[in-house]
Amino acid sequence: MSVTITDVANEAGVSKSTVSKVLNHWTTISPATVEKVQAAIERLHYTPNSRAVSFAKGATSNIVYLTNLEKDIAYQNPHMFDIMCGVHHTLSENNYSLTLVNTSEERYSGEKVSEVIPSRSSDGLIIHGSAINKEIANLILDAGFPHIIIGHPGFESRLCWVDTNHALAGEYAAAHMVDCGYTDVAFIGERKTDYISAQRQKGFMAGMLDRGYHIPASHIGNTDSSRQQALSITSDMLSHSTPPQAIVCENNTLALGVVQAISRHNLRIPDDIAVLTFDVYPYSSIIDPQLTIVDINVYDMGVQAGSMMIRKLQNPELLIQSYTTLPVIIQGESTRPLD
Repeated sequence: MSVTITDVANEAGVSKSTVSKVLNHWTTISPATVEKVQAAIERLHYTPNSRAVSFAKGATSNIVYLTNLEKDIAYQNPHMFDIMCGVHHTLSENNYSLTLVNTSEERYSGEKVSEVIPSRSSDGLIIHGSAINKEIANLILDAGFPHIIIGHPGFESRLCWVDTNHALAGEYAAAHMVDCGYTDVAFIGERKTDYISAQRQKGFMAGMLDRGYHIPASHIGNTDSSRQQALSITSDMLSHSTPPQAIVCENNTLALGVVQAISRHNLRIPDDIAVLTFDVYPYSSIIDPQLTIVDINVYDMGVQAGSMMIRKLQNPELLIQSYTTLPVIIQGESTRPLD
């Protein structure tokens, strides 16, 4: 069994905090006590870990990542894990550990935050946007606890957050479509209340309008986020006397339904109708033909969030509200310049 800081404290006849202060070279510890502790360390062949060294500093070298980890969440929100990996990469480079805390089994909203903050089990909180609300925001802000929210919280506050600019991603989609010659374009999105979908739709419509093309209401389809409803709405659009030249899908799940609807109408992509979607995951690689994608490197977003967490710990008064990581167009087989 490995030797612990408690073993050293017992051997030297001092408290754990005294051992930690010796390890951190506190000048307030008497030379005699320092000698006793160092002798105990040598006798026990104790090698201090990073948490023991930081004990006296009131720090843990640990960051809690708060998110929903319910069953099947990996399929519903695969980007979260890429973000998490990026966060872990940055924190580990700075000698911090990352602890996952699951919010899906909370008895009341904010239960986990209420436990983490007073327990002093971490130096800061990184919270996935799906796990934040105004009640949790108030708990964090009232405690003055270091934090970074992954994604815009969806309401105005003094919270620190990082996000990707989804409206800009929508504008990229519009620019690509017009550059290819598609001017009569439909947009299939999620519920009107979904923040990311609404921002992408807003950017897309503004981008089309800036280029002189108005998108009629008949070419906007809001769904319940399911493939089935995307299929149904797309089928209705394609049955009109003037169907769109192209369709922009807010995510891959909706794109599956859109592509199925196009196939059922015996249309070919992109010969008869073009398709563009957002994000590489989770289904873009299995859709035939390979779709053109507006993608955002969410791993890099996690890296940036980790870096900002470190900055926040170094400067607790720092207010961080920032968009990071530009979108890129990944050209597929589902769009091409019109002749």
